[in-house]
Amino acid sequence: MELDGKVAVVTGSTAGIGRAIAAALLGDGAKVVLNGRSQEKGDKVLAELGAGERAVFRAGDVKQQADVESLIDFTAEHFGTVDILVNNAGGAGDLQPLAVLSDASWDDTMRWNVYSTFWATRRALAYMLPQKSGRIINISSVEGKHGKPILTSYVTAKHAINGFTKAVAKEVGTEGITVNALCPGLIITDIIKDNGPATAEAMGMSFEAMIDMFAQESAIKRPNTVDEVAAMALLLARPVGAGITGALLSIDGGTAAY
Repeated sequence: MELDGKVAVVTGSTAGIGRAIAAALLGDGAKVVLNGRSQEKGDKVLAELGAGERAVFRAGDVKQQADVESLIDFTAEHFGTVDILVNNAGGAGDLQPLAVLSDASWDDTMRWNVYSTFWATRRALAYMLPQKSGRIINISSVEGKHGKPILTSYVTAKHAINGFTKAVAKEVGTEGITVNALCPGLIITDIIKDNGPATAEAMGMSFEAMIDMFAQESAIKRPNTVDEVAAMALLLARPVGAGITGALLSIDGGTAAY
C-alpha cells in the first residue's frame, strides 16, 4: 500500500486503460476520483471496484475546459489535495485521409487529447507546486513516436502530448513533480471496438486485418493489455518513481523504434 493517503484523479476511467489504472491505484492504497461522461457508467464502475469512500466519480467531458478544471478542483475539495494526475482520456472519432478531413474532426481530436491534457495539467499544478510534490502521467500512444496514414490527427495529437510531457517535466523537475508519458501499443478497448471498424474501412481493410497489422508490427505479435499499462503507471505513481521524469515509456510489445 505504497500510495496510502495519496489522492489521484484519472480522466476517462470508466473503461479500458483508465479503469485499469484507477483500479491499480486503489489497490495500492490511493484515494481516486474517476471521470467520464456517463453518471450511469460511473456508478456501475464504482460498485464493481468496491473501494468504498476511497473512490468517487465525477461526470464531465474532457473536451470542455470548464469540466476539466472543475474535475481537478473537485478532487482537491473532496479529498484535500491532488497528488497524482493521470491524463488518460483521449482518442479520435472521424479518421479520414487528410485531403478530406474536416476542420471539425481535427479540432475534436485536439480537444480530446491535447487540450484536455493541457487544461488538467495546468490546474493540477496549482495544487502540486505549493506542496512541492506530484505525479503527472499522460497517456500517449505508440503513434506518438511514429506515424500511420489515415491516423494523421491522432498521430499529431500524441506527438504533441509527448513534447508537452518533456517540456513540463523540465519546468517542474526541481519542485518534486514528475511528468511522464506512457505510449501503449494496440489494446482492444471499447473505443477501438466502437471506432475501429470505420477507421479500418478508411484504411481500405477489414477491422480484423487492421488489428492483425498492428499486432504483426510488434515483437510479441499480439495486442497489449490494459493491466500492462496500469503496471507502468503504478510504478511512476509510487515514491520509487521519483527519478523518472520526461520519459516516453513504451508499452507496445516492441513496436516503436525508440
